[in-house]
Order: sequence, then structure tokens, then C-alpha cells
Amino acid sequence: MARIAGIDLPREKRIETGLTYIYGIGPTTAKRLLERAGIDAAKRVRELDEQEVGRLNTLIQNAVKVEGDLRREVTQNIKRLMDIGCYRGLRHRRGLPARGQRTRTNARTRKGPRKTVGIKKKETK
Repeated sequence: MARIAGIDLPREKRIETGLTYIYGIGPTTAKRLLERAGIDAAKRVRELDEQEVGRLNTLIQNAVKVEGDLRREVTQNIKRLMDIGCYRGLRHRRGLPARGQRTRTNARTRKGPRKTVGIKKKETK
């Protein structure tokens, strides 16, 4: 099992797809990295030798911000927005969509499960 950037890549997948398991590397970045490292994208992760894994590791460390560093940066950016009190920061603070989506219906991922409001049982005389 190849370990790159602190992540164990799945052995049976192509290296092109395997690299996308690293937070911060998508399909386009994976192709670009493999091209720069001189590795065939059709190779499986298990077929990589130590030199190729080492080349990929150094390339990722130098060229791309991944995993912990990237997560920390994203968290700090959101915290900064909340601290300065801008619109996007307020939406994050309230747990609502920050990019203009409607909230009258839908938005359940951000708002969480429905909270039923206003159902009262009728009083009998």
C-alpha cells in the first residue's frame, strides 16, 4: 500500500484515481502531478516502486497544499469571515447556506432536520 502525504492509497485503483483520496487533490491536479513526475496514469497503485512514490511525495509537498495544512487554512478563512461579521460569515455562524441558495424550502443539509412549529391540540370545553 502506497502512503503519500500521510494517506494510504487504495492498492487496486489506478494511481490517477488513487491520488484523489488525498484531501486537496482532484482529478485535474492528479493528472498534472503524474505528468510532472513522469508516471503513467494507467498504472495501478500496487505497481508503483519506491522511487516513484518518493517522487510523488516530494512533488506534492513542494507544489500542492494538502490535508492538514489545507483544512487549517479553510477553517481559518471561515473563522475570519465570522470575526469580521460579513454576510458570508453571518451565514456560517447561523448554519445557513452561504452562497445564495433558497432556504424557504430545501437547504436541509445546512439547516438540519425539520423542527415542527405551531401544532397545538384543540382544547375541549
